[in-house]
Amino acid sequence: MTGETRRPFTVPDLQVYKARGQRIVATTAYDSCTAQLAAPLVDVLLVGDSVGNVCLGMDGTNAVSMAMMNHHLDAVVRVKTDALVVADMPYLSYHINDDEAVRNAGNFIQRGAAAIKLEGGAKRARTIARLIDAEIPVMGHLGLTPQSQHMMGGFKVQGKSAGSALAIMDDACRLQEAGCFAIVLEGVPGEVAARITDALDIPTIGIGAGAHCSGQVLVLHDVLGLLDQRRPKFVRAYMDGLGLARAALGQWADDVRTGKFPGEAETYALPEDARAAVHDWRPPTKN
Repeated sequence: MTGETRRPFTVPDLQVYKARGQRIVATTAYDSCTAQLAAPLVDVLLVGDSVGNVCLGMDGTNAVSMAMMNHHLDAVVRVKTDALVVADMPYLSYHINDDEAVRNAGNFIQRGAAAIKLEGGAKRARTIARLIDAEIPVMGHLGLTPQSQHMMGGFKVQGKSAGSALAIMDDACRLQEAGCFAIVLEGVPGEVAARITDALDIPTIGIGAGAHCSGQVLVLHDVLGLLDQRRPKFVRAYMDGLGLARAALGQWADDVRTGKFPGEAETYALPEDARAAVHDWRPPTKN
């Protein structure tokens, strides 16, 4: 579907893709620029709370607020995209009570998102059911859930022991029963993700979860190599975006300093009928 004209991608389309064995492609978008870049090439755009560490200089996602997410979601949905726009529910936006969760998720839908994503397993089932009852499509998120980094002792692979692997697998079933239309599996062994994917009717979208998920998601900035930091094991950068961008900016700065920019190509010409008046102009005399 790369680059071709298509109808809007919908929540039911994800089910169709899994049934066909057709891989789902997802990435993040945090503003209109990244949405315009990615939307024609992917199926799902995730307005992720990862905006905190990717764009806002935070150490994680926990300080991202609803106001911040509203700001970035608004920028993404201004691009009339055919991709499915999913908005991340930030920390504390669905933890306090179900009424607040519905209110915050409904706000995202009213702003133009097609669905929301939240983190956590069976303990979120009641909240998910309430959201589904309010006609809000929900994508789940299991494994390494960044909002729980402090409980997990940092950003660590989950499901490496038999007990934790089985807990994630059970949680995936509970999320499907609660009504999730898809589940992100992050930072779990490939065998665990494969067993979950085979067991579920709904699709799984992996990030650091091996090749046997129904689809894959990566942060756009990671795909383009735009971040000046150590990359997680599961990231593959497809270009040295940071290096290319710095080289281009450096060349531009040199051209400015040496008078090579702007040239005639970047300069507006004065119409002939105004040239004489401009050339004859003298500064007003001071009183």
